[in-house]
Amino acid sequence: MSSQPRIYFDQAATSWPKPPAVYDAVESYLRENGAPLGRGSYGEALAVAKTVSDLRRRLARLLGAGDANQIVFGFNGTDVLNIAIHGLVRPGDHVVTTTVEHNSVLRPLRHFAETADVELTHVECDAEGVVSADAIDAAIRPETQLVVLSHASNVTGALQPVEAVAKLVRARKGPRLLIDAAQTAGHVPIEIDRWGIDLLATSGHKGLLGPLGTGVLYIRPGLEAEIASFRQGGTGTQSDDDRQPPTMPDKYEPGNHNVPGLAGLAAAVAYLEQRGIDSIRQQAEELTAQLLDGLRVIAGVTIHGPREPAHRVGVVSLSIEGYDPQELATTLETAFGIQTRAGIHCAPRMHAALGTLERGGTLRLSLGVFTTAEEITAALDAIRAIAAAGVPR
Repeated sequence: MSSQPRIYFDQAATSWPKPPAVYDAVESYLRENGAPLGRGSYGEALAVAKTVSDLRRRLARLLGAGDANQIVFGFNGTDVLNIAIHGLVRPGDHVVTTTVEHNSVLRPLRHFAETADVELTHVECDAEGVVSADAIDAAIRPETQLVVLSHASNVTGALQPVEAVAKLVRARKGPRLLIDAAQTAGHVPIEIDRWGIDLLATSGHKGLLGPLGTGVLYIRPGLEAEIASFRQGGTGTQSDDDRQPPTMPDKYEPGNHNVPGLAGLAAAVAYLEQRGIDSIRQQAEELTAQLLDGLRVIAGVTIHGPREPAHRVGVVSLSIEGYDPQELATTLETAFGIQTRAGIHCAPRMHAALGTLERGGTLRLSLGVFTTAEEITAALDAIRAIAAAGVPR
């Protein structure tokens, strides 16, 4: 390990550090409460119920959704994407998705293609990693059941035209639109109701700043009648019936919740409300501009994704001529204490589109709410030194 101070640029994988209130909320719950959700009427259990109910309301407000009961909690972003995909897709369906997606989308869809005769269309992105709304619209057929789109790529950071896609999908009056907001929730403004999104999934531990083991799924009111529950079990409600309750959110939340994680997530979302998403977004654009401007003048560096910070989130992938991305990441940490993510980033089709799949992927630096301009400067200095040193052979 480097003797340098730790500089963390892997926020797209999980946010760190968390707001201090998150640590306090988790510890306070574990030490002083410890009750489950929905399994008792004593004081601590009622306090847990209030915390989780308040969290649903805060999340609905943050994401621009009117009905907090349509917020479902899962174990992570992958889990809630699976709730939506497994709940909606039927044998023989057609699904439209894109090359920018994460394996949390690609793998469930591949499972259906191989086991249930589901046909997939992957709409290609352009050179900057952006998918055309018109191209998605053109791929929709009468039998299309679902359109799945990542709000921002976890490789290029490219923001996708979600509002335009939602408008076109609504006009088709058939397919449902599922948005993967793992890289945007907590980072950029989201307006579920105004944009007309049917389903939105995100992890709780990235831009939302909560603990690992938390995921959030929004389901448009009434759509739960079409989405099967693929897990069943105790809910603490309608316990005299051995069928899963059809009501929201119990239909998709069997078993005990990760209450320590939700307590931390509640504190995190309160922090985001206090900071304001617009303010967070402005800071991210400024820091991303600093990083992009600094990288552009370093010889041998290739930046992948949009040139303008306004068209991306704070996720920047790069390649340095002559360097394997894993070698680059190792050098950054051991010599400079800078922690990044190298590889395919669970997005093989995105790397195939960029031409980086066969080269081991890219090096990714991802920014968060606590990233500083001084840390960006340190990263640029380190990358400049490595690029100037030549190939590490």
